[in-house]
Amino acid sequence: MTISFYSTREKPYGVFSNFSAHGFELDGQWWPTSEHYFQAHKFLDPEDVEAVRVAKSPMVAANMGRSRTRPMRPDWERVKDDVMRQAVLKKF
Repeated sequence: MTISFYSTREKPYGVFSNFSAHGFELDGQWWPTSEHYFQAHKFLDPEDVEAVRVAKSPMVAANMGRSRTRPMRPDWERVKDDVMRQAVLKKF
């Protein structure tokens, strides 16, 4: 059996989506979604991180993280799984 949760509207597993509105505190800050946390951690500049953290929605945060107008941290490919793991563990 495959369980998918690509949309927050999928029942009953939509809450597992990184876009689901289940915020958490991590690194001394409140993160609205795990998507906000993940995308913000692509950057090292505190201003870039904060801009993504306070994005109006997880889709806006995702678009900001995917944009290459901000310099991405050089070790992202190495650390991205650990970043997501931290977010998901804290969320649940």
